Amino acid sequence: MKRWMLLLPLFFLVLFQANAAEALSNSAIHWGFKKGSGGKQAEAGEAYDSLLEKYDAFYKGNPRDKVLYLTFDNGYENGYTEKVLDVLKKEKVPATFFVTGHYLESAPDLAKRMVQDGHIIGNHSWSHPDMTGISDEKIQEELERVKEKTAALTGQTEMQYLRPPRGILSERTLKVAREQGYIHVLWSLAFKDWQTDQQKGWKYAYDNIMAQVHPGAVMLLHTVSKDNADALEKVIKDLKKDGYTFKSLDDYMMREKIKNPIISH
Repeated sequence: MKRWMLLLPLFFLVLFQANAAEALSNSAIHWGFKKGSGGKQAEAGEAYDSLLEKYDAFYKGNPRDKVLYLTFDNGYENGYTEKVLDVLKKEKVPATFFVTGHYLESAPDLAKRMVQDGHIIGNHSWSHPDMTGISDEKIQEELERVKEKTAALTGQTEMQYLRPPRGILSERTLKVAREQGYIHVLWSLAFKDWQTDQQKGWKYAYDNIMAQVHPGAVMLLHTVSKDNADALEKVIKDLKKDGYTFKSLDDYMMREKIKNPIISH
């Protein structure tokens, strides 16, 4: 009888921890927001804002400064990343490239150049799964493989920025990633630019970007798009003329989030 009394608190502790883990929502969130227009910020809503803040995630900066954060998702190479890198180098604009395992294996020279040119490589997972549909252990494996391959290939040993594949996340995946040292970087400016068979000319990309741009925007573009590659230089030049500056995600962290950020490159 006494033995059972000693074990009883341990039983309730284990039961409480199990219930707490189950209570953490894994309901899939397909990232979306009300687009910015007329220089006003995009808005995802208070519920999403609160959830992201809980795990240090973000999708935009503050509305007071005309600062932009340029990011690209790189799942595979379509022949336009070199041109994008050339424009960024010419205009002295930093960017973050969220890459997959496929990209690292199929375009190693471009990945190396990203780091050599002073850009950041972020984690887009190894095989681009819906993370809400895989286990905690599998998420960790997906992220670690990208980090290790990036370090071996480019010399960038630290990696703290994550873009969830397909823009799908949950509170569970936010927590798992944060425990691995990752911060979700979502976005507040995007459009359908990834459909390679539906490119509509550089002005289509230019008009979509300029219509949505706002102070603090985290811009998501895909380098598979010819429209983006052709429009990028004019976009950057015109935004600079309008008083915008381009900063890196490390700069965002210093401005908005963490007093002592881990510098990624």
